[in-house]
Amino acid sequence: MTIPPIGGLLKRIMDLVIAATALVMAAPVMIVIALLIRMTAGGPAVFSHSRIGFGGKPFDCYKFRSMVANSEEVLKAYLDANPHVCKEWEETHKIRNDPRVTLLGWMLRKSSLDELPQLFNIIRGDMSCVGPRPIVKDELKRYGDHLGEYLRTRPGLTGLWQVSGRSSMDYANRVALDSQYVRNWSVWLDIVILFRTVFAVMRFDRAS
Repeated sequence: MTIPPIGGLLKRIMDLVIAATALVMAAPVMIVIALLIRMTAGGPAVFSHSRIGFGGKPFDCYKFRSMVANSEEVLKAYLDANPHVCKEWEETHKIRNDPRVTLLGWMLRKSSLDELPQLFNIIRGDMSCVGPRPIVKDELKRYGDHLGEYLRTRPGLTGLWQVSGRSSMDYANRVALDSQYVRNWSVWLDIVILFRTVFAVMRFDRAS
């Protein structure tokens, strides 16, 4: 017998209702973003990247494209010209002041609007509205003894880590928060995280 993700049918119904409502409300914004990406950067507005989901099953995670069309070539040229950045890239697969990210892409990332297409992942059942951040296969080993907890639930569009410090938090604390979320899951916890997410986005809007 297959064990369902934490929250079972109740969490799934909540996901469908919230994601469908959010898609309807966000549709005009998503259309504008897609058009802006096509006009300013060319190429497709949405891209997919493989992530690990419930039970270790990989899925295509959607995002609005925030990088230039020839990002691989730009990355190679940048690393060749800046050897001191190579270690940072090898350890985290992230670069401060990433030259591949467009101005529009930077704005989308800061506001998390680049993740709106993941609402379709929620409708499809790949993701949940709230859960651990979806990770790539190479990151599985970094969860250590907590890997089983990550695999017990669907990854989330938002989660405890995202509203508790986000990129300013180191990986070990991120794993601890993901594990804490799974161990202490409740409907109330999901509602609190969703409200904190809305507040964080609104705060960015005011700051900008």
